[in-house]
Amino acid sequence: MIRFAAFGSVALLALAACNAPPPAEPAPPADPPAAPGPPVSAADKLTAAGYGPLRIGMTLAEVEAALGSDADPDAVGGPEPEVCDMFRPERAPEGMLVMIQNGVLTSVWLSRNTVVETDRALNIGDAAAEVKRVYGADAEVMPHKYAAAPAEYITVWSTVDHDSPAARGLKYEIGNDGRVQSIAGGDPSIQYVEGCA
Repeated sequence: MIRFAAFGSVALLALAACNAPPPAEPAPPADPPAAPGPPVSAADKLTAAGYGPLRIGMTLAEVEAALGSDADPDAVGGPEPEVCDMFRPERAPEGMLVMIQNGVLTSVWLSRNTVVETDRALNIGDAAAEVKRVYGADAEVMPHKYAAAPAEYITVWSTVDHDSPAARGLKYEIGNDGRVQSIAGGDPSIQYVEGCA
């Protein structure tokens, strides 16, 4: 009787297997995660004095020796490139531009898709409130030239005279969403709002 019960159970399982729906197709493999950008050294932070090997006041030749020449020489960088030009050096991180005025590096700019952060660990996409919290009373807030609040500029100077060629600072441009959309570090050229102007 025990043999019959065991046989009956096997028969029921076999019958159930015949009536079961076919096994589901295996799911296609998931797309691999996006490859991260090139690693950035902990020492390579944007500061008022520059970025990594770039120092405000370097010549164009020194910038090119440090990070390469213009990655896209056919792109328009400024209306008078011999006076003022903006470009991304070949070996610069994604989202970084340099401003060269009269053959000298005056500022370094960060925008979307960059892995670079400032020396205060602030990044593109951070909230304006966080920038203000980090800098406290040193943060100077100005209305945005083209957009209504909460868009604004938050600038922090490391020198008292903001218009002197020796002045150094960081400017955070805040977008309509209240978040950092670009960061510039360098001399008074960081105050420009339209590239070289």
